Amino acid sequence: MFFNRKKPKTAESNTPFSKVTRSVRISVEPHYLADQSAPTERHFLWAYRVLIENLGDETVQLLSRYWRITNAFGQVQEVRGAGVVGEQPELDPGQSFEYTSGTPLTTPSGIMVGCYSMVTSRGEKFDVEIPAFPLDIPSQPKTLH
Repeated sequence: MFFNRKKPKTAESNTPFSKVTRSVRISVEPHYLADQSAPTERHFLWAYRVLIENLGDETVQLLSRYWRITNAFGQVQEVRGAGVVGEQPELDPGQSFEYTSGTPLTTPSGIMVGCYSMVTSRGEKFDVEIPAFPLDIPSQPKTLH
């Protein structure tokens, strides 16, 4: 399931995984989906909610995404594509866009990090960093990735 909405900017993100690049704040909340995972089959599934906030004074549009997903064995999967959840949201100053997506792993822990390619209303392209966030099942001891 995913959803999106535009809403006024907030003073601070309350998620622990948040980063600001060029007045665009990215906040991420990962959640382990135990009911959709099958540990005995080495299938672990996570959902992550992303909030993209335009804190600046010019309109920006998200063009594409890049994710680097690393499992507990250090195996890396890279994902690139246009937009997010089938959209290329345009955010006026003070607006935000929120969506939920997911990723599977073959290990009970991992880490994700990435960036969004954006463009300003003046045509200037730039990348916005997505903060690294852990994919650890709640019953698993925390590991450094």
